[in-house]
Amino acid sequence: MSSGVTVPRPVEHARRGTLLAFLGVLAFSGSFPATVLAMRGFDPWLVAIGRALLAGLVALACLKAARLPLVPPRAQWGPYALISLGVVFGFPVFSGLALHLGASTAHSAVVIGLLPAATAAFAVWRAGERPRPLFWIACTAGAAAITVFTVSQGGGSVSLADVLLVAALLSAAMGYTEGGRLARTTPGWQVISYALVISLPVTLPVSVALGLATPITLTPASVGGFLYVGIISMFLGFVPWYAGLAQGGIARAGQTQLTQPLLTLVWAWLFMGERYGVATVLGALAVLVCVAVTQRSRT
Repeated sequence: MSSGVTVPRPVEHARRGTLLAFLGVLAFSGSFPATVLAMRGFDPWLVAIGRALLAGLVALACLKAARLPLVPPRAQWGPYALISLGVVFGFPVFSGLALHLGASTAHSAVVIGLLPAATAAFAVWRAGERPRPLFWIACTAGAAAITVFTVSQGGGSVSLADVLLVAALLSAAMGYTEGGRLARTTPGWQVISYALVISLPVTLPVSVALGLATPITLTPASVGGFLYVGIISMFLGFVPWYAGLAQGGIARAGQTQLTQPLLTLVWAWLFMGERYGVATVLGALAVLVCVAVTQRSRT
């Protein structure tokens, strides 16, 4: 006898997860251009830490409005600490410093294209996922394309900015995996909210100190960029992103981030007038091809 409740089929569940993850990627894709705009009026360290403070205050308000505890269960403090280290501090600091050192938005976006492969590796290690061989072949091809691009753009060598970008993507991969695991049982917005709120004892005093010690130039562009990375990149984007990783599989749904380089190139061109060569476009297209392959290889 039917209960009248429709249970989503595994394929439909995975597709919904992939769509949600892509909405998160769409939000994240504007992060690099917005960070560059923000740094035109704020110190790079203030942008990196202050964005987490802004997002943390929004998260705190959301938790209070929902009448939920303001801290996660004690048993989950470890995973939330890893999320905080990865996406609240690690990625913003490392990527922001790389951009400050002169890495272009386009170059940074293509290098960060390695993130899906790193996330898949963390998913195997921490989340017990086992993608099929075709999945790893596609990931390896995308990683190889980005490595060739990075070395060729650096004249045969890797710069400090590239090292920082690799540190940023490893930080994000760790935070994404831990968040995706927790989002299997906790709504995505609560996962990122708790990670941000437990970081407030650090982000609040550090941001205040940096705000008092560093020069600030308020312009529409710098303020707009700061608000984007603080509210959209650091909070709203994670809501569908973590939900998508939980529903579609961390390794599989995480591959939607291979579209981020091309999206970032579009935003950098539209809003910053940034120009890039054929090699940059080819590098971004190469990793985009891997999206179709990985999405056809089910976990």
